[in-house]
Amino acid sequence: MMSKSLAFDISSIKKGPLMFVMIVGAFIAVLNQTIMSVALPELMVDFDIAASTAQWLTTGYMLVNGVLIPITAFLMQRFTTRELFQTSMIVFLAGTIISAVAQGFDMLLIGRLIQAAGAGIIMPLLMNVILTVFPPNKRGAAMGMVGLAIIFAPAIGPAIAGYIMEHYSWQTMFYGMIPFVVMVIVVAFIYLKNVAERTYPKIDVWGAILSTIGFGALLYGCSSAGSKGWSSTEVILLLVVSVISLILFVWRQLVSKSPLLDLRAFKYSMFSLTTVINIAVTMVMYADMMLLPLYLQSARGYTAMESGLLMLPGALLMGIMMPVTGKLFDRFGAKWLSIIGMTITIVTTIGFVNLTDSTSYTYLVLMSTGRRFGMAMFLMPITTAGLNQLPARLNAHGTAISNTIKQVAGAIGTSLLVTVMTTSTKTHLEDMVAAGGSPKDMMVEASIQGINDAYLFIIGIGIVGLVLSFFIKRKGQAVEKEVGVKFTKKQIG
Repeated sequence: MMSKSLAFDISSIKKGPLMFVMIVGAFIAVLNQTIMSVALPELMVDFDIAASTAQWLTTGYMLVNGVLIPITAFLMQRFTTRELFQTSMIVFLAGTIISAVAQGFDMLLIGRLIQAAGAGIIMPLLMNVILTVFPPNKRGAAMGMVGLAIIFAPAIGPAIAGYIMEHYSWQTMFYGMIPFVVMVIVVAFIYLKNVAERTYPKIDVWGAILSTIGFGALLYGCSSAGSKGWSSTEVILLLVVSVISLILFVWRQLVSKSPLLDLRAFKYSMFSLTTVINIAVTMVMYADMMLLPLYLQSARGYTAMESGLLMLPGALLMGIMMPVTGKLFDRFGAKWLSIIGMTITIVTTIGFVNLTDSTSYTYLVLMSTGRRFGMAMFLMPITTAGLNQLPARLNAHGTAISNTIKQVAGAIGTSLLVTVMTTSTKTHLEDMVAAGGSPKDMMVEASIQGINDAYLFIIGIGIVGLVLSFFIKRKGQAVEKEVGVKFTKKQIG
């Protein structure tokens, strides 16, 4: 049962300023994760490094995020909202400053890893705050606003980075971010209040070690598989270590009295179902973020700026739709939003399976915008539907699990797409050469065919998500005796 003092604190909190400062912080963190990919070609020249080395600026960022997110459940119970958010933003600021003044690759990488350490805490913390201060029947609208940070930031990131890279040095990306981070820290100091009850749990040291090894090896193994292949000895070894570590981690969490990540959240049916759907959804979402820029820049010769601008209309539409979709979720639930959104996404993705070397820019804009409209319908409702069923005691663990799953699904999905694309490209090239012709002349055509096949693979994953969406039901928040915040039947809706 929630204490009276805590109830008073929650009811008196000004939700507007609280949400604004945390969403802006999350927006900056997510934006930072995506802008670096556009800068990699120039960094390879400036630092005289290979692509495999430069890729660590994005891979390393993802790894730190991935191993840190499972620990956020413990951190959210041990420290106040204000302490944790302020600390994460200060750490992020330190990493940004180091990256901005870096004169060599090693220092830039260190700055990026420090940035990731701060950014990894922000999104799970924001979602946990929403679950704490909003009753279930009002969480959809709040989560819709969070969708602005999760989706809008990576969508406009390439456009911003492309513009900066064409007119300024890569350091400008980090220098430009510093004043915004400082602003968030100052505003958070004024408005941010603690919204969760501190339980001071003991840290599960072995759980933390197994989690770090398991998720770290899995994320690195999957990212390496994209370039080295799934049959690579290094990739196989990493995946074996990952599987063993994660099996031990799951066992440890189930027998521990104070688990690092309480996997008992999976006993709630809608949380389990929406988690599986989220795996498919995340893979579908990553298709546009990786395949489309690759097609535009490598196969068609468009600039990074033109590639980023192509996705901007879809990003703007998503920005408009996210709050609307959140309110629709509060009223109607997630099932039909997910079914309609998945159908739209699948139909528009079909438009990408026949790309050629002359597909018009306008056509690509329309199809990409259509995909993002469809994704805006289901991305946050699916997540919210699962988290809504969890009792208050499991809020922190549920958000940590949800964000961890998305991070892993993104890594696996990206590597699978790269594998399908490269394998298919090789096969198409061999067939073309056998039919007669120059491999050099046919390489672009083969790569486009490989991208088409990767989009076809994405359609298959989308269909799985669509089928599972028919099983979504509207569940009220589970109530546990003597534990957690209790809402009235009217509030649960």
